[in-house]
Amino acid sequence: MNPWFAYCDGSAVPNPGRIGLGAVFTEPDGTRHTLSQAAHENGCNNEAELRALLATLQELKLRGAGTLLIHCDNSVVVEQVGSSTAKPIPRLASLFDEARALLKSFDQATLKWIPRHRNREADALARAALGLAGNRIVKPSKKRR
Repeated sequence: MNPWFAYCDGSAVPNPGRIGLGAVFTEPDGTRHTLSQAAHENGCNNEAELRALLATLQELKLRGAGTLLIHCDNSVVVEQVGSSTAKPIPRLASLFDEARALLKSFDQATLKWIPRHRNREADALARAALGLAGNRIVKPSKKRR
């Protein structure tokens, strides 16, 4: 069976702060979809990434996906969700448990870490959900020249 491909990303602005979620997913026939939404909760960058993964999984479940290959640029999320030996993060434990359970509810699901530069579209969607443009916030220099 051909997989659905998904790229997800979360932003917390400031960190911790408001959370934006972004995802791009492609059906086996090549049809592309995007997700860009603000979360109701505030949190840190790891929580933002985890909530983006959860929103992506929930959307894929609603669309009837069976086999998934999900890409995430947050190594903490990939390690926590994919490894039973990872040192738990108590504050986020219930969200990690929810992600693991959702992943297991699909016929086959793989969560894979990718470098940040390969996740730009999902990042832009997460930031757009917070009303931010571009891939990053430019902070003015404190030095005067």
